[in-house]
Amino acid sequence: MSLGLADRQGDLFDDLTVLCEQRLPEGSIFGLLHRERDRLFSDQAFADLFTDVGRRSVPPSVVATVMVLQRLEALVGSGGGRAVLFRLSLAVRGRGRRLWHGAGWRSFAHTVLVDMRARLAASADPDRIFATVVEVAAKAGLVGRRRAIDSTPLYDAVATMDTVTMIRSAIRGLLRVAGRDLVGELTAALSGCDDYASAAKPVIDWDDRAAREELIDSRAKDAHACLRVLDQRQLDETVEQAARLLATVVGQDLEEGEDGVFRIVRRVAPDRVISTVDPQARHGRKTWARGFDGYKGHAAVDPDSEIITATTVTPGNVGDASVAEDLIADLLGDKQPASGPCASEPSGSDVTDTPAERAESTAEAGPAADAEPVDQGRPEGADPASVYGDDAYGTAAFQQRLHDAGIDSKCKTQQPTAAGDVFTKGSFEVDLDTDTVCPAGQSSRSAAGAAATEWPTSGKPARPAPCASSAPAAARVEPSTSA
Repeated sequence: MSLGLADRQGDLFDDLTVLCEQRLPEGSIFGLLHRERDRLFSDQAFADLFTDVGRRSVPPSVVATVMVLQRLEALVGSGGGRAVLFRLSLAVRGRGRRLWHGAGWRSFAHTVLVDMRARLAASADPDRIFATVVEVAAKAGLVGRRRAIDSTPLYDAVATMDTVTMIRSAIRGLLRVAGRDLVGELTAALSGCDDYASAAKPVIDWDDRAAREELIDSRAKDAHACLRVLDQRQLDETVEQAARLLATVVGQDLEEGEDGVFRIVRRVAPDRVISTVDPQARHGRKTWARGFDGYKGHAAVDPDSEIITATTVTPGNVGDASVAEDLIADLLGDKQPASGPCASEPSGSDVTDTPAERAESTAEAGPAADAEPVDQGRPEGADPASVYGDDAYGTAAFQQRLHDAGIDSKCKTQQPTAAGDVFTKGSFEVDLDTDTVCPAGQSSRSAAGAAATEWPTSGKPARPAPCASSAPAAARVEPSTSA
C-alpha cells in the first residue's frame, strides 16, 4: 500500500471548510485539528509506513486525527469513526445524518485504524502521535515539572501452562515451522511415544507418581533429541526462535539426575516462561497478596493537568524502578534512557570497582565533585522538578539518580526487609575508615580486610547498639535502606 495524501486545496465554498471555520465554537478541539492537522500530523511524517507502489492509503493525517479524537472521547471498536462524526455534529448543533452526507465527509472502515496501529507498532518510532500530542501540550503550558509515576498489571489473555504442556507445545511449534526435510529428521529422532499432533494432554493415570515421572522424562528426552538434531546448524530465523523456546522451557524446570532421568526441580527459575503462546508474558506480583500473569503498564502523569507524559510496557516480573528513568526522560533532559546508577554499567576499564579507584576518581574530579546537583532538563527560570511514587520506586539507585539530576524525590523509601529471623540491611553500621561492619553491636572486619566473624542470626534487637570504633562520627555511614 502506498502513501495517500490529503487534499490541501481548500475551497472557500467547501462544506467542510465552512463547517470547521464558521460553525464550530471558538477553541473547539475539532476546529484546532482542522487548522493544525497538516502541521501536527503531516502525511510525510508517516511515509516510512508505506511502500512506493500499490493502492493509495487513507491519508495518514486524517487517520491520526481520528485516532486522537478516539482517545479524547474514549471511543473504541468499529463505531469509533462514526461516533467521532456524531460528536462533531453535536458540536455544531447539526444533525448527524445531514453532516455525514452533506458535509462531504468520506467514511472508512474501522480496519483502517487497526492497520495503522499495526504499522506504527512495527515501525522504528511507534509513539510519534503520542509524542506530538505531549509536545503540543508542553508548548501550551499544560505540562509542568512534576511527575507522578506508577504501574498497573496488564493481564494476559493466554492460559499459563504446566511443564509437560509447554514442552509438548514447544516441540509441536518447532515441527510446524521446520521445512519438510528437517521435519523428517526431527520426527525420526523422537522416541515414538507421542506424535505431538494434538494439544491435549497425554492420557495417563495422573494419580500415579511413577506414570507422571515417566511422562516427564520421555517428553524431556524427545526435546533434547530435537535440539541435538539442530545443533551446529544454520537455521532460518523462525526455526531458530522455535528452537530457543524449546531449549528454554526444557532447561528452566527440569534437571537430569544421576540415574539419567529428567525430573522437575524444586525451584522456580528466574525469568521463567509461563506460556509458549506468549513467551514474553511472566508471573508478576503487584503486592505480596496480589499476583497476576502478563505484563506491567508503566505511566508518568503530570498531576496538575492529568496529562500522561510517558508510557512503557514490561514483562510482569520487572521491577517498577527499572524503567523509572524512561518515564521521566523529559525531566532528565534526555530523550533516551538516562545513564546512571539505574542503567547497566559499561564493561571494561571505565568502571571503578574498588574503593581505592573510586576515591582516586573522586580526587581527580576536584571541586566539581562537591557541586550542587543540577536539574538537567530544567529550562531557565522554571520551577524545580519533582517526582512522586510509591515505595516500589524508592530504591537506592533511583533515589541517587534523582539526587544527581537535582530532582526533588517524593518517592517513598523502601523499608528494609529480611526473610526469617535474620538481620535487615538497616541493622548494619558500616565504617569505611576502619573497614568494619557491625550488626547489633557485633563487630567484624569486612571480607576485604580480614576473615569474617560469625554473626548471630536470631534475637535481633529493635534498634541495634552502636558499634565501638575510634573513627570520627562524620566518617560513619548511618544505617539506611541504601546500605
